[in-house]
Amino acid sequence: MAAESSKTAGKGAGKTASRSGRKGQARLLQGNEAASLGALAAGCNFFAGYPITPASEITEFMSRELPARGDPFIQMEDEIASIGACVGASLAGRKAMTATSGPGFSLMQENLGYACIAETPLVVVNVMRGGPSTGLPTNVAQGDVQQARWGTHGDHPAIVFCPSSVSECFELMVRAFNMAERFRNPVIFLADEMVAHLREKVALPAEGDLEVIDRRRPTVPPDWYVPYKTDGSLIPRLADLGEGYRYHVTGLVHDERGFPTRRADEVEPFYARLFDKVSRHFDELMLTKEYSLDDAEIVLIAYGCTARSCRAAVRLGRERGLKLGLLQLLTLWPFPRQAVERALAGRRAALVPELNMGQISREVKRVNDGRTQVIRHSKMDGTMITPEEILGRMREVA
Repeated sequence: MAAESSKTAGKGAGKTASRSGRKGQARLLQGNEAASLGALAAGCNFFAGYPITPASEITEFMSRELPARGDPFIQMEDEIASIGACVGASLAGRKAMTATSGPGFSLMQENLGYACIAETPLVVVNVMRGGPSTGLPTNVAQGDVQQARWGTHGDHPAIVFCPSSVSECFELMVRAFNMAERFRNPVIFLADEMVAHLREKVALPAEGDLEVIDRRRPTVPPDWYVPYKTDGSLIPRLADLGEGYRYHVTGLVHDERGFPTRRADEVEPFYARLFDKVSRHFDELMLTKEYSLDDAEIVLIAYGCTARSCRAAVRLGRERGLKLGLLQLLTLWPFPRQAVERALAGRRAALVPELNMGQISREVKRVNDGRTQVIRHSKMDGTMITPEEILGRMREVA
C-alpha cells in the first residue's frame, strides 16, 4: 500500500506560514475564531456586519477585539448596509471585512459588484448553510459556490478561497486580505458551517512571521494623481479619501480619472484590465493540496468539510485495496483548471462529493471534456458526506 502523501500546489502557497519555521503557542480554536484571528493578523481594522447563523461568532469576536485596539466595529441595520460601509471604509484607507451567510450574501451582491468595478479591496466571509431563502439555518451545506462566482451581475473577476480545517481558516484569511490588497479586488472567504464550528488544535505563526501585503499608495503629489492610471502591474495605486487626493468613485464604467465613459476605446480596455490584473497571476491564486495522487486509479476532488471525509476515505480505501487519491481545492475561483486536468489525466474515474446538486462537479466535467469518467456525489440533507458513503459509491466504479 502506498503511503499517504500531501503537497500543496500554487506559487507562494505557503507564504502565510512562519518564515522562520517557528510557531506560536498551540491553541484550541473554532474555525470562525481562527478566521477572525487571521483577519486581525492580516491588518483588518474595520468590521461592519449583521449577525447571522452560522457566522455570528465572527461578528461577536470582532465586536470585542477591534474596539479594544482602537479600531471601529459597527453592527449595521442589515447586510446591504454592512458591505456598503466596508466599501467606504476601504476607500478611506481601512482594511475592511464583513461576515454573513447565504441569505445575507444574497443581499450583498449589488454592493459587491460596486466594489468590483470601483476596484475596492475588501473581504467578504460567507459561512454556507442550507438554502435557498432561510433554508437550513444551522445545518451544513455547500450551495453558494456558483453564487460566489456569478452572484453579482456583469463580467468581473472573482477570487474565492475555501478552508477545510481550522488552521486553513487562519491561513486562507490572511491570504484573502493579502490578495484583496494586492489586486484591488474584493475577495470572498467561503467556509461551510461544519468547518466554521469545528474546534481543532492549531499552532499559529509567531507574531511578525507572517507576510502581510498592503495596497500600493500613490508616489506623486495630490495634484498629479490620476486615480485609475496603471503601470505595468495593471493595478492602480489607491489613495485614501480624506488625505488630499480628490477623485471620483462610481459604479459606472469609467476612464482613468474615475469619470463615466462610453467610449469604445476606453470601455473595452477597462474590462480587459479588470480581468488581466488577476489572470496574469493565477499561479499565486490557484491553491490546491494533493493526497496520494501519484499512483491513484480513482481521484476524489473536494473542498471544505467534504475534503476531510475524502481524506479519511483515501486512507480507508487504500487499506481495503482501492487506489484512491484526493485533490483538495483551496481556491474555488479562479477555478484551478490546470491542477484538475493533471489530477484527471490517466485516471480510471473521478468522484466529486459535495453538499449541493453538483456545482463544482459541473466545472470538473467541463475541464475534463469527456476524457475521464466523472461521477457526481451530492447530499442535501444538512449532514456531512461520510467516508463510508464515499467508499460505498466507489464500489459502483470499482
